[in-house]
Amino acid sequence: MELGLTTFAELYPVGDRPAPSAGQRLREVVDEAVATERAGLDVYGVGEHHRADFAASAPAVVLAAIAARTERIQLTSAVTVLSSDDPVRVYQDFATLDGLSGGRAELMAGRGSFTESFPLFGYDLGDYDELFEEKLALLLRLREDEPVTWSGEFRAPLRDAVAYPRTDDRPLPVWIAVGGSPESVIRAGLLGLPLALAIIGGQPARFRPLVDLYHRALTEGGHERQPVAVHAHGYVADTDEQAVADFYQPYALAMSTIGRERGWGPMTRDHFAALRSQSGSLFVGTPDYVAEKIAAVRDTLGLDRFMLHTSVGTLPHEKVLHNIELLGAKVAPQIR
Repeated sequence: MELGLTTFAELYPVGDRPAPSAGQRLREVVDEAVATERAGLDVYGVGEHHRADFAASAPAVVLAAIAARTERIQLTSAVTVLSSDDPVRVYQDFATLDGLSGGRAELMAGRGSFTESFPLFGYDLGDYDELFEEKLALLLRLREDEPVTWSGEFRAPLRDAVAYPRTDDRPLPVWIAVGGSPESVIRAGLLGLPLALAIIGGQPARFRPLVDLYHRALTEGGHERQPVAVHAHGYVADTDEQAVADFYQPYALAMSTIGRERGWGPMTRDHFAALRSQSGSLFVGTPDYVAEKIAAVRDTLGLDRFMLHTSVGTLPHEKVLHNIELLGAKVAPQIR
């Protein structure tokens, strides 16, 4: 199973220090990705958001900077908000990244868990589902090795169009990232695309029916087995006490901030403890504890990839680097 990390380049205060600048945080992200490769891990993902508390609004640009300083690690968006973007430009950005990185680019397409990009780029939230379905269909056409003639509702038509540059030796890999919608899982299966599940609450075992649904949709669509990945929050430290001490405050700040927007209650110690329990969705603790939890989710869901999202709230850069070191040196060998 592949193991890696993801980030949104979060911009929350760090303890008693103010939030870093966007430039500082983005430079730290590049360093953290380089450390991820150095630790022997497999994949690094950068998400797309258009908010004051996240610096990564252009994942392909950040990933290109990472590509220039790495040689082996897979580079993916996590995710690309395809609904509010232009599939032609998305294809070009990631085909360019693929060329720069020597064939290491991937694209995880999603509808977006936040909605700021829709008014920013002139789209109506009432078209949320229709936008994604139409734009995904066009993106998949664009990666085929033939001119595209296409028309739809939300962009100008194309006639015998080819998006350049082309990728070498393979179509651009496209995953579907979902937060738990059965309709999205079925869509990924029928299209024969790899599936990435964002598990940021509750119990990971509850996602087993969705994985089963995905495999049935793959069969119905006439496709072979495709990879399944999980994206989850977590942090590794030398002791359980240190992991909780480092992670709880920034995590609670971020989740409570977002919760106020969405009508959730504030994050509490009791809720955190439940999420961190053996059956919960937080992977926080010693290398042995985190490895045991990842292995359990791998076996329950039949995973091919696990991506740990560490800086849910902004953690000190040196803490993130040590977390990466432990993932590579002590967690990955147990998983593999």
